[in-house]
Amino acid sequence: KEPDYKKYAGKRILAILIWSVLALIAAADFVWYFVPPEDFFQYIQNPSEHGIVIGILFGIAGFLIYDIVFLKEDFCIYVCPYSRVQSVLYDDETFQAIYDPHRGGKIYDDNKEKIVFKQKDLADENNECTTCQHCVTVCPTHIDIRKGTQLECINCLECVDACTTVMGKLGKESLVQWTSINKIHKDKPTKLLRKTTYMYGVAILAIFVMLFVMGGEKENMLLNINKTTQLYKVKADNEVTNSYYMLFQNTQAKKHTFKIEIMGEYANKFKIKRFKSVTINPKKLVKELVILSTKEKLVDDNTKDTPIKLMLKAYAVDDPKKIVVFREMTFFYPRADKLK
Repeated sequence: KEPDYKKYAGKRILAILIWSVLALIAAADFVWYFVPPEDFFQYIQNPSEHGIVIGILFGIAGFLIYDIVFLKEDFCIYVCPYSRVQSVLYDDETFQAIYDPHRGGKIYDDNKEKIVFKQKDLADENNECTTCQHCVTVCPTHIDIRKGTQLECINCLECVDACTTVMGKLGKESLVQWTSINKIHKDKPTKLLRKTTYMYGVAILAIFVMLFVMGGEKENMLLNINKTTQLYKVKADNEVTNSYYMLFQNTQAKKHTFKIEIMGEYANKFKIKRFKSVTINPKKLVKELVILSTKEKLVDDNTKDTPIKLMLKAYAVDDPKKIVVFREMTFFYPRADKLK
């Protein structure tokens, strides 16, 4: 008798509503990697002015809702890259969860159509499969391992445990085993060391070397520089200023005081205003407004504003050689007719 799903409609709707709220929270958490929470909550109050952020928020939330409510385990087939990577890397010597049709009997034909539904339907009376369906019931992706290797299989080995329990009560070995195709179908011992094993080992070693090298190049402080919306400002005596928001992060385990200075050929042509130094606690971030000012005539061009590349050095006062970063930044100098 088919269960009456209509009586669960209210619970289903409530579950979808609860998950929708959780999906929005998860989507917001992702957006916060790129938009600070304090700015995010201001943006959602004016959605018409921040369409991209709102679109990303609802796009991610919509995908999560669709995935859990409608797509479900089909995610493993159509979305998750694991199954595709797995199918490329596997060969006949790879250990995986495999059903032994020689002992259990063929449950599916060569076209993957099910031909056995009850134990009496088995072709040979010596076939050991009890058709209890335990291996199917426990599968988180709802596949039948007796059908053969499938993309959806994540090798969680739940089917192996289920069959081991059932067959163990009969005093027999599990029909679903952690072994290779060659062992099951050709009765050949599985080769652990082979060409593909060495190739994968070299690839993994190369990845670890790259991670080690990249880790050795890790900066001991972080600095992000963002130009304000105003390109420049011209003050009295032809003083030109550019404003920047600089986000400092102390990645060290103790408090440090940080300073900045301009390097290179323009070092003596600029002054840093509104900023002397900043003291930051361990693992904390601080945003500072920094103004660069110059009275020098850097460019004489009547046709356009000129971007000038500058090199900024930021460092910890107590350890300037180790805790130091360099950042390239742009200073916009106005065209000549805007100067008095």
